[in-house]
Amino acid sequence: MSDERPALLCISTYEKGQAFLHEAARLGCRVELLTVNKLRGANWPWESLAEIHTIPEDLTAQETLPLVTRLFKHKNFLRVVALDEFDLETAALVREHLRLAGMGETRTRYFRDKLAMRGGARNGGVVVPDFCSVANHDVLWQFLSAGADKGEGPWLLKPRWSASAIGIQKIEKPDDVWPMLEKLGDEASNHLVERFVPGEIFHVEGITWEGKVLWAGAHKYGAPPMQTMHQGGVFTTRTLQRDGEEARELLNIHEKTLMALGMTSGVTHSEFIRAKVDGRFYFLETAARVGGAFIAEVSEFASGVNPWVEWARIEVAALRGETYRLPELRDDYAGSVICLARQEEPDLCGYNAPEVVHRMKKHHHAGLIVRSGSAERVRELLEEYGEGFLRDFYARMEVPDKPRD
Repeated sequence: MSDERPALLCISTYEKGQAFLHEAARLGCRVELLTVNKLRGANWPWESLAEIHTIPEDLTAQETLPLVTRLFKHKNFLRVVALDEFDLETAALVREHLRLAGMGETRTRYFRDKLAMRGGARNGGVVVPDFCSVANHDVLWQFLSAGADKGEGPWLLKPRWSASAIGIQKIEKPDDVWPMLEKLGDEASNHLVERFVPGEIFHVEGITWEGKVLWAGAHKYGAPPMQTMHQGGVFTTRTLQRDGEEARELLNIHEKTLMALGMTSGVTHSEFIRAKVDGRFYFLETAARVGGAFIAEVSEFASGVNPWVEWARIEVAALRGETYRLPELRDDYAGSVICLARQEEPDLCGYNAPEVVHRMKKHHHAGLIVRSGSAERVRELLEEYGEGFLRDFYARMEVPDKPRD
């Protein structure tokens, strides 16, 4: 007997998205997962998966395409969803090739390629740090020289396709860039140069349906993620006071950014910086995915919105031609504290404030989430616990030169 459930193919070369997979299956879809060989036995929600397929690691989108099309011979997948940022190109290529609904390759670039998203945002009237492609050296030299004349250095050399702060290099003076580009060789054009803007980093988690931002949650990191990754430290993030000036300004620039980039339906994780020099918010980057580092859980404890779960509901509503609606919202505040730990199983018993609502269970990681009706109380706890984690658990690992599990 054939399976009459609508079929959904999820692609994830990292171990994540379990809540999405579970919710899509709960809503009556036949959910199949495409992942890499080494993750075949990972902690997937097996009861929610109709089938799991694996491919070798490090395949390009073009190399993955024929493997996916073989699956389509006998499976009528209605949607293809990339659960990790590094799978967005593969999913977009599959949609283009098989003429499926969802973002194609051009639109996906605005939520994956840092050069494309900066250009798109700037064209839409969003403030972004000054940037330049490195493809043409004359144009790049003019950009750096003009910046140096105005005292605008340093700059950052950023990979266009990476995530987090992986692969970013600092340029103190214009001449420093040329040895970097020479070393990169033919890979150089996969980078951009951007003026370094010191400031505090914020992020906004968003849910968009049919071109309208239905929900957005504004948050503030503790130390900037780039600083945490390159210099070490404890990662924290927290919900901002909803009626505060920072939150209002962030939500405005966030919506303007998504509309400029053409977001239609789905979830987004976007980052902005409030510059020390002028106090303005600048767009840094966005991605059509759920934020990592337990950001989804922070959103859920604060607002009642888990982006993984809502993303699944959006995809299912779209394939069924139904209208997506938000869940009932809460007005609490939440924050997380996370670090690599020296201990294999860190003992968090000493962190026992009544506001602690979740404790991470992962080898060599210490992490927890706090929730309160007061944004100020969350901030106080994160400062206290951040110092404690640094003393009791913190371990440092060298920054990888490319993404890995």
